[in-house]
Amino acid sequence: MPLFLWLAFVFFYSGSVSGQITQAVFSDVQYDASATTQCLAEPGSTFYGGGIIVNPEFSNGTAGWALFGKGAMEERISSTKNRFMVARNRKRPLDSFSQKVQLEKSKFYAFSAWIQVNEGSETVSVVFGIGAGEFVSGGSIVAEQGCWSLLKGGVAANSSSTVDVLFESKNTSKEIWVDNVALQPFSKKQWRFHQDESIEKVRKSRVRFQITYANERGIAVSGAKFLVKQTKPGFPFGCGMNFHILESTDYQNWFASRFRFTTFTNAMKWYSTEEKQGQENYTIADAMAKFSQDNDISIRGHNVFWDDPKYQPDWVKTLSPEDLRIAAEKRINSVVSRYAGQLIAWDVVNENLHFSFFEDNLGENASSIYYSKAYQLDPTPRMFLNEYNTVEYCGDEKVSPGNYKKRLEEIFSYPGNEDILAGIGVQGHFGPGQPNLAYMRSSLEILATTGVPIWLTEVSVEPGANQAQYLEEILREAYSHPAVKGIIMFAGPAYAGFNTTALADINFNNTPAGDSVDSLIKEWKTQDFEARTDDRGFFSTSLLHGEYEITITDPATNCTSTSRFEVTRDSSGRTFHFQIG
Repeated sequence: MPLFLWLAFVFFYSGSVSGQITQAVFSDVQYDASATTQCLAEPGSTFYGGGIIVNPEFSNGTAGWALFGKGAMEERISSTKNRFMVARNRKRPLDSFSQKVQLEKSKFYAFSAWIQVNEGSETVSVVFGIGAGEFVSGGSIVAEQGCWSLLKGGVAANSSSTVDVLFESKNTSKEIWVDNVALQPFSKKQWRFHQDESIEKVRKSRVRFQITYANERGIAVSGAKFLVKQTKPGFPFGCGMNFHILESTDYQNWFASRFRFTTFTNAMKWYSTEEKQGQENYTIADAMAKFSQDNDISIRGHNVFWDDPKYQPDWVKTLSPEDLRIAAEKRINSVVSRYAGQLIAWDVVNENLHFSFFEDNLGENASSIYYSKAYQLDPTPRMFLNEYNTVEYCGDEKVSPGNYKKRLEEIFSYPGNEDILAGIGVQGHFGPGQPNLAYMRSSLEILATTGVPIWLTEVSVEPGANQAQYLEEILREAYSHPAVKGIIMFAGPAYAGFNTTALADINFNNTPAGDSVDSLIKEWKTQDFEARTDDRGFFSTSLLHGEYEITITDPATNCTSTSRFEVTRDSSGRTFHFQIG
């Protein structure tokens, strides 16, 4: 990819622009209908008034647009007098129409257009031509005959340049119909503004305290002094853990002082608990579970099965289908029953889109059946479909957000699976270069349309000059997204072998990446504060979600009392009542 340009989906939702700042609209699961609605009889409205696109609604014919490649471009008018553009008689995938736009260095550009094809269905992409015959896709949609679908995408420019905006479809027999095109610039400051605004909306609630005397019929305590401490964050932010934690008090102290959520990197996997057939050994996993429970650390179960043939226990690889079925039944009964009631989640069949060991040997519904079985054995954990490359890499079609959604639906619509608490697990193993946060955001948006909670389950960043910065950017992007309900990093101290993303060195001194993580932990936790009530005994503030302790001092007697309370998203506007005396 060229140094001056990286491309991907960028999602902003608004119908108006105020100066240079466009309001981003976020909600917990259900997003702006225009972002998810497919197959409209008439195209939806133009975003941002078209932004920097000339003649975005084709109300002035072909003005501002030019034929790209071979074929023909043609203006058409619908039965409702709507004007739109058509690329027809196409010979090559990129044959369409284009418009040249000037991109400014360090700005993000949100793209949108309403798309249709003349027959059947076909994937249509927005493409940015950067010169010298080089093109990069900025997003795609499966367009259908007879209805308009919304394609959203985007570009971020690392230098100023003129590019061509055009459309691509591999099937040249299809006409590409386009209407209401927009390309709107956003500065990096605005991107961060949208991010911070989302955090304020979905991770905090504005609440009010009222303090009264217990024995005086609710008389308000004017000027009551109180101290508020957050005892546990409401957003699950955790870290992977391995067996080295059992042998090092330094590792134990390092972990327990930071994290309240974990995933065992290997200890629960089949090849760890039954290395030899019939000889189960849960000693390490049990000890790690006890340490976690003793320190109030919630555990994600990882994993019941792994669909990659390479990571089966050696003895499993040689079994006949019937013997494999018996062994797998024993395995799921053993591990899920053993930890029933102790876990918040299970990765039931890991990497089920990339691999198909159990499907190949036991039938196409093998994974769906194992999700059902896990639920029967322990219905309390959320059951995740856990995959890599869905948010971190746009070139892996097997696990594209669309294919992920399809597989999720197949598993959880299997008879008997409808009531299972489903979870979307996107691992988040990023390379050493600049993470494509725009593609990451778009993938999260697409997955969010399922209404299923999303977790980043194994976040890591390969070593590089900007590792700490990139790790922070990834974590902040995930935390700001309303559909993301938890983050687990596969990172840790070098002492324990976490060399890809080391947060501490061999002596447990922070690395730069560790400093970034500690800074975010501090930012995502309400710091202790003292305040006083007003004349009516009230105090209002905005608090991050989580569990709290409040210690109140009676201004008359100097006596204190302590209470506990929890702030959630549902707490917004709530008044917490406390009494003293």
